[in-house]
Amino acid sequence: MIIRFGYVSTALSLWEASPSRTMTYTNWKKQEQESRKEKLHHLTEQNLKNTIRILHYNIAHGIDVYRMSSSLVPLATHPDVNWDYRTPFLQLFEEIGSLVKRYNLRVSFHPNQFTLFTSPQEHVTDNAIIDMTYHYHMLEAMGLHKDANINIHVGGSYGNKQEAITRFDQNFVKLDEKIRMQTTLENDDKTYTTEETLQVCEKHHIPFVFDYHHHWANPGDEQFETLLPRIFATWKRTGKQPKFHLSSPKSDKLIRAHADYVDVDFALPFIKALKAYGESADIMIEAKAKDKAALNLVEELAKVRTFKRINGGAIEI
Repeated sequence: MIIRFGYVSTALSLWEASPSRTMTYTNWKKQEQESRKEKLHHLTEQNLKNTIRILHYNIAHGIDVYRMSSSLVPLATHPDVNWDYRTPFLQLFEEIGSLVKRYNLRVSFHPNQFTLFTSPQEHVTDNAIIDMTYHYHMLEAMGLHKDANINIHVGGSYGNKQEAITRFDQNFVKLDEKIRMQTTLENDDKTYTTEETLQVCEKHHIPFVFDYHHHWANPGDEQFETLLPRIFATWKRTGKQPKFHLSSPKSDKLIRAHADYVDVDFALPFIKALKAYGESADIMIEAKAKDKAALNLVEELAKVRTFKRINGGAIEI
């Protein structure tokens, strides 16, 4: 079995390579019409070009799993801005998609915590649909809309978890079916446990992204090892390897915060459980040190007996 490791958004090893340069609506509003357009175009171009730089870096270092920044396009979903962010940059979007397909990379998006479908307020659901559609439109421009995933959380409980899940059931289906087909769900560190999230995934045929750190902080009643068959089963319709998230606590007091690097001793029980299950998987490292943390963990795991490093970002067991 092979486990591939990736990281989120920014390659810290590259100079000035942020793919998330943005501007506030307040600053946008202060500028003249032509200046607004120039600024938005400049920032978007820089973000897309830096994404291309990062992909080349990943290819060179054998990192096949990567989460793209949700902030590639500044103010893309603001109702008062409402600008065409695809047409002027189709060549750059297509170049990203071409690299991903040529080198068999696995990319994804992860909208922010406000993109949720459990709120009792209708406008929150409306905004979630707008945000999910924005991410999907970027994937369409890249030609990756049938391949890449958009990962979200179930959402808040609002004092009644069962009612909130019922609202998720009602609101999630308002999302266009083709976007729903590319959506994945992740357990969180405070509210929805692995078992609860898994039940939602199974009901809606959504692939489940299991987060080991979140499960450790918010375990519920089930051992994750016993849930692995069901977790893997949610991915069957996609034909893809299941994806997992991994980070470790920043400190004994800040248990939910992510450390700069992944503590190999914290990670090993999870990795060994995957080994015991025996099927290949992809793991997104969510540590603050980004690419450095992913490469460091692979190096540390390669020292473990029966673990063999086969490129920069992958081990064979």
